[in-house]
Amino acid sequence: MRRAISRVFAGVFIFSAAFVQQAGAESCPSQQHPSFSVSIADGLMSNPVSGRLLIMMSTENESAEKLAPSYGPDAHSVWIAAKEISNLTPQSPVTLDPDDLAYPDLFCKAPQGTYKIKAVLDVNHNFAYYYDSSDGDLTGTLAEQDFNPSSSDTISITLTERQTDPPLQLPPNTELLDFVSPTLSRFWGRPVHIRGAVVLPPSYKTGKDHYPTVYWNHGFGGDLRRIVGRYPVSLSKDMETKQSPEMIWVLLEEASPTGTHEFADSVNNGPWGKALVSELIPYLEKKYRMDARPSGRLLTGHSSGGWASLWIQVSHLNFFGGTWPTAPDPGDFRNFTGPDLTKTPLPNFYRHDDGSPDMLIRMGGKDVQSLQDLAIQERVLGDYSGQLASFEWVFSPRGKDGRPMPLFNRDTGEIDPQVAAYWHAHYDIAYLLRTHWKEIGPQINGKIHLTVGTQDTFHLDEPARLLEQTIKDLGGKADFTYLEGRTHFDLYQGGLQEKIANEMYGVARPQTRTKKQPGQ
Repeated sequence: MRRAISRVFAGVFIFSAAFVQQAGAESCPSQQHPSFSVSIADGLMSNPVSGRLLIMMSTENESAEKLAPSYGPDAHSVWIAAKEISNLTPQSPVTLDPDDLAYPDLFCKAPQGTYKIKAVLDVNHNFAYYYDSSDGDLTGTLAEQDFNPSSSDTISITLTERQTDPPLQLPPNTELLDFVSPTLSRFWGRPVHIRGAVVLPPSYKTGKDHYPTVYWNHGFGGDLRRIVGRYPVSLSKDMETKQSPEMIWVLLEEASPTGTHEFADSVNNGPWGKALVSELIPYLEKKYRMDARPSGRLLTGHSSGGWASLWIQVSHLNFFGGTWPTAPDPGDFRNFTGPDLTKTPLPNFYRHDDGSPDMLIRMGGKDVQSLQDLAIQERVLGDYSGQLASFEWVFSPRGKDGRPMPLFNRDTGEIDPQVAAYWHAHYDIAYLLRTHWKEIGPQINGKIHLTVGTQDTFHLDEPARLLEQTIKDLGGKADFTYLEGRTHFDLYQGGLQEKIANEMYGVARPQTRTKKQPGQ
């Protein structure tokens, strides 16, 4: 699921029947309503540009420059309208009707008032992944604008800036990883890169020791820039201060144009798991002084990266020495963020049998946003790279149009039985264990070490408990830890990272648990 939420949620949003309808399905109270005219500033681009045009407006206190969608109880504070456009130039402005495709409702139903308004041209179709603009996007803002939903005003916005990310600044003891995968390149018919960062232990350059290697996966919304900017410094500091043992950390980027590929072999994304195990890791073990044996290859990751680290272990049993997923996406599809994808007949993805909404996000012990509301918002932001679309790119069979088949109807919440059965048969980890335990059990016992909070923001403690019970019922051994009161975003407070690192080192170096580690 998503990376840490950047805004502090306040108040509580409860699902309303108004959001059962498709955005734009209900008529406006007035025949006339405002529209937006968007153009590009002269000299900003030398060629026509295309992408998804987004208009956002809010009455909240954030500046227009910082205006971005939110979710949870703040989700409805930002109104969003969208339109796919082609060949925009300074001489050819485009008109956007905010009542064609909008969230949380038609703009004609927005309260009259003064709004901060921002336009973004999402040229890479990844706004739904970041919940913000990214490198190459064009932006334009209005500091404040009076908005009358029943007027026929045309609100003009000029795209005046092109976002350009600065060069990556590598911390000490960190090297960029950029590997072109032959297998993935054949699948896509173009060069496909596996990227990341390699964090070397403090004693690496002055010694000759080999080191255990940790393969770490980020969650939804992460990318190489966020990896490099956040993690190497803390990992290096922990190793320098002896809070964690010295190991090589390979921080893998699993972001792609379709969301997160999660290093799963997929008919849509390609054979990412195969490329990792048969190409990337052998390449790294030749380049660096790594323990080139299963006990020296350890897996961890958070959220979607937690699911990836769990999946990689289960699908490559003898290649890795263990996995330490934290708050992973569902490993048991009897609770896929709520709905049971194995049930006959299948439930509605949006609603329980009694008609009540299936809630996704909770905070402070209260449910604050439904699955349906998130799906409607995601459809407006873009049908590529959002969280729900990302699951489909990993798990779904390919449709006749060449894209993954949707798990559920975005209007009604009706689940496609064919797609649900494919997900269950191919990617439901609990089902895989139950159906192949005789072969898998002896190789997986003792290798799963899962941690999740009892108040996980996305209810991910619930499928974790089902997965734990599955392993217990099979007579298997695994470590499941439930941190009382912790959510998706405060799970690591109190030293969880150091605890995991020391447990990993104990697997890789059981004979040195009481001896000095490299560099000591």
